[in-house]
This record gives sequence, structure tokens and C-alpha cells, in this order.
Amino acid sequence: MGEMLEVPEGPLRHGYTTGACATACAKGALLALIHQRPVQEATIHIPAGQWVTFPLHDVAFTPAFARAATIKDGGDDPDATHGATIIATVSWTDAPGVEIDGGEGVGRVTKPGLPIPVGEAAINPVPRRMIRETCEAVLAEHGIGRGVRVVVSVPGGEEIAKKTMNPRLGIIGGISILGTRGIVVPFSTASYKASIALGLQVAREQGIRTVVMTTGGRSEKYGMRMYPELPQEAFIEMGDFVGFSAKHAKRTGMTEIRFVGMMGKFSKVAQGIMMVHAKSAPIDFGFLANLAEASGVPPAVCADIREANTANQVADMVLAAGCPRFFDRIAQACCEQVLQHIGGGVRIVTRLVTLDGAELGGASVDG
Repeated sequence: MGEMLEVPEGPLRHGYTTGACATACAKGALLALIHQRPVQEATIHIPAGQWVTFPLHDVAFTPAFARAATIKDGGDDPDATHGATIIATVSWTDAPGVEIDGGEGVGRVTKPGLPIPVGEAAINPVPRRMIRETCEAVLAEHGIGRGVRVVVSVPGGEEIAKKTMNPRLGIIGGISILGTRGIVVPFSTASYKASIALGLQVAREQGIRTVVMTTGGRSEKYGMRMYPELPQEAFIEMGDFVGFSAKHAKRTGMTEIRFVGMMGKFSKVAQGIMMVHAKSAPIDFGFLANLAEASGVPPAVCADIREANTANQVADMVLAAGCPRFFDRIAQACCEQVLQHIGGGVRIVTRLVTLDGAELGGASVDG
């Protein structure tokens, strides 16, 4: 999540969620089980309101169970599960209804705060509903009174999960089967925001009331070094979503939010910009020069700051001029802007670090 992604040129291609893939595999496997013949594809209705046909492969069946697989296509949204094989194995049960579980490569929930109870497979509510309703419809259509058990598995899922938030959220042993609309919108901010919200939910359930928000993996590593007393769940990668994360942290009941980050993004926060993507808004070097002036930076250096190209260049100029108070002022401005944005009520701490993790300055404001 912390990496910069290359955005492809031209219109972006939509993809399909792991939940939609699992539903198609379950339908294909169930049809193979009923008819005792291979199925090449399965068409399902996704919550986004459309019918989608998935190609199936490795379809196998016996009178007792059947299996079907498909390859997850995330479209142009570069996601850890893109290209993964999703498999559903369907077997008969004596009782009516549809049982759903996870097999190899699908994680299990070990911490409260997620939409799935502790101990269950990490198959989210919407995919569960899609699988259940799709299988029920097939059984009803064929006049079958008995039930089925559907097991979703993802070979290599445990390895893929290391590139996701799952280990932090307490989902162990594999990936989650996700998706609320069945469709993956390329570069959707919704999925990133959802992972921030889930992270905060898990932190709250662990009794955590102080969280550390960072803009990426590197600043998170520095934050963990600064605050070794806090558990791993207290660290949330907020990416560029400063305002959203702070508001959600307050809503979740956090009493203290500590921000750790670098000059580039935090110069924007100090200006009151709460979405700090590279393209969101330019850094105001005049604003930085005024802060530098107020921090005792010599006028000649302040003039250079007005003409600077990057916030890191400004940091180098200020360090060379020997005026570290400037960084405390930036941190102070960050705290004040965030507090104003969320309407108070939370203690805000900001710590500025260099690319190498050296601390430049910090401040705190009580809400």
C-alpha cells in the first residue's frame, strides 16, 4: 500500500472481486455436481447490478463433490490478489441450506472488530450472501431438497496475504474473500479507506485509544521505533487520506492521534490540505518561507525557500541555517489544522522525520 503505483494510460479496465470469483466457482461446481459433467463457465448476478460470465477451469467431479476454479482478474487495479486462482469445492450435506467455509489460502479471523466473528473463515458478509443465494437458486431451479457445503480456497493465499493488511487485522493463514459490489473499480479510494476503517475498528476492539497514523511503510517503521510501547494494531497506514483517517479515528473513539511523516506530505497538512496525494495540491513555498521567517531563518535563506522545488530541499536549507524550530512550527501547524478539520476533541501529536528516519521536530495540541 505504501508504494507509488504507475497509472496506466487510457480508460481503465474494471475487474472482479474475489467474492464474485468465488461465487462463480461455487455455481459452476454445483452445476457439475448436479449434472455430473464438466462446466466451462458460470454466469452470476453481482451486487453492482449486472450479469457476469466467468470462465472456469480445472473442473472435477464425483457423485459426492465437485470443484471449479477461475483466475481472479483485478482489471487495471493493481491488487495483491490479481492473477490468483480461486477455487470452490461443493459437496452434498444431509441438512438443507448452504454451509460456507474457507480452505487452503483463505484466512481465519483471530481478533474481534471485523465483520466476521472470531474463528470463522475470512469470507466477508456480501460474498457469503452471494454464494449462498446463488447456490440456493440453483438448488431450487433443479428441485433439490438437500443442502451443500461450499469451501473456498486460494492456492498460495498465505503468501499473497503477506502483501495485504490481513496479518495486522488478525486474519491468519491466507487472504480474505472480499467485495461489496462484485466489481473492482480501478484505483478506487474506497478499498484503501475501508482498510483504514477496519484497522481502526480492530484497534478499538483491542482497547487501544492512541493510534499512530503514517503516510506509508517507511514512516510506519520509524513510528514503531518512536513508540515501542504501542502494540502493532495501533499503527495505521493512512496513505494520503489524512482528513478521512483523523475523522474516522475520532468517530471510533480514539483519544490521541499521533502522526509520523515526512516534509513533503506534512507541508501540505500544515497548509490545511487533508488529502495529500502528489496531484492534490502544490506545496506553497511562500507559506513555508513565512514559517521559516517566523522561526528565525535568515532572510536570504527565506528568499531561497520561496524559489525551492521540493519540501525536502527546504528542509536541507533550514538545517544548514541551523534553525530546527522551523520543523516544530510545521508540526504545530499540522496539529492545529487536523484538530480544526475534525472539530476538536482529540489530542493530536505530529512528528516530522527525514527519509532516513532522523527526527526533525514535533509538536502536540490538546483537543
